[in-house]
Amino acid sequence: MITLRGLEKHYGKTSALSQVDLTIRDGEFLAILGPSGCGKTTLLRLLAGFMKPTAGSIQFGETEVANSKYCSKPENRNIGMVFQSFALWPHMTVEEHIRFSLKNHRFAKKRTAAEQADRVTEVLRLVGMESFRKRYPTALSGGQQQRVALARAIAPEPDILLMDEPLSALDAELRISMRKEIKQIHKKLAATIIYVTHDQGEALAMADRVLVMQHGQIEQTAAPEEIYQHPKTPFVATFVGKANLVAGTWEENHFIPAGSHYRWQDNGVSEQLKQQQFYPVRPEEWQLLPPDAEGLKGEVIISQFQGTERHYVIRVDGQEYQASLPISVPAWREGDLLTLQVKGMETAVSREKILFR
Repeated sequence: MITLRGLEKHYGKTSALSQVDLTIRDGEFLAILGPSGCGKTTLLRLLAGFMKPTAGSIQFGETEVANSKYCSKPENRNIGMVFQSFALWPHMTVEEHIRFSLKNHRFAKKRTAAEQADRVTEVLRLVGMESFRKRYPTALSGGQQQRVALARAIAPEPDILLMDEPLSALDAELRISMRKEIKQIHKKLAATIIYVTHDQGEALAMADRVLVMQHGQIEQTAAPEEIYQHPKTPFVATFVGKANLVAGTWEENHFIPAGSHYRWQDNGVSEQLKQQQFYPVRPEEWQLLPPDAEGLKGEVIISQFQGTERHYVIRVDGQEYQASLPISVPAWREGDLLTLQVKGMETAVSREKILFR
């Protein structure tokens, strides 16, 4: 188990991390998600031992590995690291990379030459690179190089695997393929993985738990489904899933959108969003209805074909909302007038009208 207490990192007057408290369970896949400059890579570097915190402490199990006065070296921590840039040596073959980590990782098991050879083969099979063992990095594709970097990191069987945006240099199709590879490897290894990314798709698809950061602080930590369906803060709502924040007024368990008399029921909106008088609506949660229907009146500003769905930008009283509908639904054209309603809320609206007659 990894425990962070009051962790801070300052660069002069600039605060990269502020009061980070976190517990990471053994064998957990934790994704640290956030925009550039939010502090996620700083947090990973502190966990790796590349630098010392300004305040607070880091504990691996029962051992404190870092505080404001002390920082154990990376080689004294049983970790593996996968970098964004792959960091492969051009003069070593694929199998030499794996053997190097087995020989030089301080916490690697003592193995005979035959046992090392077996472990090299085992790891290369795990990442699907056994047939490339004699190749040099320059003869490999980007995805293959990333597999080698991953194999090198897991070969010594570290307790903790740290991954710093490892897929960002790959094209979209390769990233999706590597997501599956990494998730399958995690199941087989049962090691703790801490995975830094700015890609919400990666975080939601792979992680057991997602930590969302902004301005060096934790906004929310929860399972992917919880993060997506029940964001706690306006930032989490808009960063993960691109929710529309509809302004209005909360009255107990009902929400009245600004400039309307419609009442939407509470679907699990957080107290923080309620206090700021917002109702989050995901793009796929909108219904687009004829202009004479009940709901928010708007105009289609942008209509974009995206293969399996269409994306719309709809202007309502000067506010722009994003909506996504399946391609099976008849398309709306730019300039069309329509009504916006949240799915499942039309019955609530009708019931409220009856009650208030």
